[in-house]
Amino acid sequence: MPDLAASRIGQIAIVAHDVARATKFYRDTLGLRFLFEAGPKLAFFDCGGTRLMITTTEGRDEFDPPGSVLYFFVDDIAGTHRTLLDNGVRFEGEPHMIAKMPDHELWLAEFNDSEGNVLALMSEVRE
Repeated sequence: MPDLAASRIGQIAIVAHDVARATKFYRDTLGLRFLFEAGPKLAFFDCGGTRLMITTTEGRDEFDPPGSVLYFFVDDIAGTHRTLLDNGVRFEGEPHMIAKMPDHELWLAEFNDSEGNVLALMSEVRE
């Protein structure tokens, strides 16, 4: 069984109605270190080594209540995905690449907890 208890949280998502307004708040008001934007609907910050992602509610119903997504950083996303499937976890889809960075690919696999909260496996795949 994967040791998620020992896994560090790689990223937390915060849902915003207005990403530009939220970006100004997190960067200018709170002073978090801005990392990068991925279009107008995603902004990323560093918060003590944990990445904070600001995103819209697009593709979801209104936030009722607003929530965050926990991303479990794993070395072997395919293996962890397989093991969790065997343990009855229902994933939204297969692990997939969401971004190609200069030195790695960022892969995700989303799933829900027993209460419907969104969680995800996250992996930086290097060649």
